[in-house]
Amino acid sequence: MTAIAGPADKQWFGHPRGLSTLFFTEMWERFSYYGMRGLLILFLVASVQTGGFGMTDSTAAAIYGLYTASVYLMALPGGWIADRLLGQRKAVFVGGCIIAAGHFSMAVPTVPTFYLGLCLIVIGTGLLKPNVSAMVGDLYPESGSRRDAGFSVFYSGINLGAFLGPLVCGYLGEGINWHFGFGAAGVGMVLGLVQYRFGGRYLGTAGFRKTEGERSGAVLRARRGLLVGVGVIAAVALLLFLLDSTGVVNLTLQGIARATGAVIVALALVYFASVLFFGGLSTPEKKRVIVIFLFFVSAAMFWSGFEQAGSSMNLFADRLTNRIFFGWEVPASWLQSVNSMFIILLAPVFGWIWLKLGSRSPSTPAKFGYGLVFLAIGFLVMVWAALRTQGGAAKVGAHWLVATYFLHTVGELCLSPVGLSSVTKLSPPRLVGQMMGTWFMGSALGNLIAGLVAGGSESMPLPELFGFVAKVTGVAGILLLVLAKPIRRLMGRRPEEHTTPTVGPKIAPETAV
Repeated sequence: MTAIAGPADKQWFGHPRGLSTLFFTEMWERFSYYGMRGLLILFLVASVQTGGFGMTDSTAAAIYGLYTASVYLMALPGGWIADRLLGQRKAVFVGGCIIAAGHFSMAVPTVPTFYLGLCLIVIGTGLLKPNVSAMVGDLYPESGSRRDAGFSVFYSGINLGAFLGPLVCGYLGEGINWHFGFGAAGVGMVLGLVQYRFGGRYLGTAGFRKTEGERSGAVLRARRGLLVGVGVIAAVALLLFLLDSTGVVNLTLQGIARATGAVIVALALVYFASVLFFGGLSTPEKKRVIVIFLFFVSAAMFWSGFEQAGSSMNLFADRLTNRIFFGWEVPASWLQSVNSMFIILLAPVFGWIWLKLGSRSPSTPAKFGYGLVFLAIGFLVMVWAALRTQGGAAKVGAHWLVATYFLHTVGELCLSPVGLSSVTKLSPPRLVGQMMGTWFMGSALGNLIAGLVAGGSESMPLPELFGFVAKVTGVAGILLLVLAKPIRRLMGRRPEEHTTPTVGPKIAPETAV
């Protein structure tokens, strides 16, 4: 007798039907995130007369850096909440609702609703991002090539959303009204939620809490822990507010951003030191932890340059780039779609290259080095472009930014696909989750630094600013290439490298599945 296939057994181009549900959920979430991000710093620096906030570059860049860093940091508690309280299935839906509320809050033209919206998006993204990717893994109880192919399809949806978001939101926000663009991002997230709810029947048991059978006491302890954590954060925020309002301390956004960066660095140093000296690790494990620390630093440096795309290079596109095509001025935020376009085009090429090279493929440290070198070369192109603007007196063609984004995408495809995969393989088995958290911290630190560096454009000429980033990342990349063999020896037996090239900065921390 032939078994009747249930909804969860249906196929979608050879994959579980539930993959389409998660594909479009993530596509619309990335549409909303990158659509709004493309407008964020442009809105903050726009004059009040044109509907913006009229901020200085340094203040706007500090907000940008704090916002993007917080998105990555919140993925850690978001995963914890899903594991212990909500389950991934519910966490994704709740997170999407909070994200949509945040975008719609930003669509209301007031200062309080703008900042409320940013906070809601950070919280919602923290709930949705780490858990939707984990659900993709649940659809494939088997491992192997089919599972890898499923993630490749999923990641293509991410880049598709990141490509479309700036085009739609940028056109509405820059061309009509800033808040229309923010509202369009919210509409995109709602569309994602609608199809997620209707497509839920195809997900089977994916995303349900694995601890349903545990005593309710575990849930109660988790709730108490969450309340204590929220209470501590609220108390610290209240204390800082009181100290600032009474004149005891003078808080600025730039100061808060720098302090946040210092805290992230301090936490990372303390964590790695405690693991090395008090973690009870064997000598080979200690060597691999040292390699993970080097990857953490390298990744933070890479994202600190790469994420200039949404800050300093976005301002360059707005102010110093000739965007007239066939008599129409293209919105500056449209150039934010170039990276995703190159990812979609180049990912299969890189996949073919790595397969062709086989055992001759560069090691993980070498790929990190190449990624940083290509990033540096991209910034050298920006130095040349900035010099041609004659200190802001002239505009240059958009091809300068396109060339830079091409080089940065090549660097991304060298570094990002192997990053987290290598961390998971190098980590001591009992510390895999914690070590994956360091990758989130590296991404957060890089985004924060990107905002702070972009803010330096007010006090430093652009050729010097871009040149500084090129020097730092270039030297770091060359050092990694020179030290690639010693680092490989620290790694011990070379772990298998994940070479699926569709992973980018948009989803690097989300590959922890």
